Amino acid sequence: MNLKSGEPMPDPQPLEPDQAAAIAKVRRLMLIASVTTVVAIGAVFGAIGYKVFKAGDSPGGAAGPGGPAAPGAIVEVSDTLPPGAKVLSTAVGEAQIVVTIDVGGATELRTYDPDTLKPLGRLRLTPQN
Repeated sequence: MNLKSGEPMPDPQPLEPDQAAAIAKVRRLMLIASVTTVVAIGAVFGAIGYKVFKAGDSPGGAAGPGGPAAPGAIVEVSDTLPPGAKVLSTAVGEAQIVVTIDVGGATELRTYDPDTLKPLGRLRLTPQN
């Protein structure tokens, strides 16, 4: 087919039924692939958005006012002991730090959050009289 510039294109011939069916099938498959791709990209963006907006709520996230400390940040906290008390032992776990203190013959256990060093609880064990 030799076309010179400026010549109109010849009219296309009508498709045979099996050719039209093949083209319809390809179009349907392309539509399914396109919809699947759009849904997958939306899921990826949704997961990224969820991670970005929930980052401040997780222990490893950025520290906000009163929030957990950033990883690697130095947290400095002071806690006072009663007069005459002495630290007997300490233990560090995944969810808490436990300090055992002797206070005038009674044993006291103090627990702290390892990320923020905020006190979680206090248990006082006194001898029976």
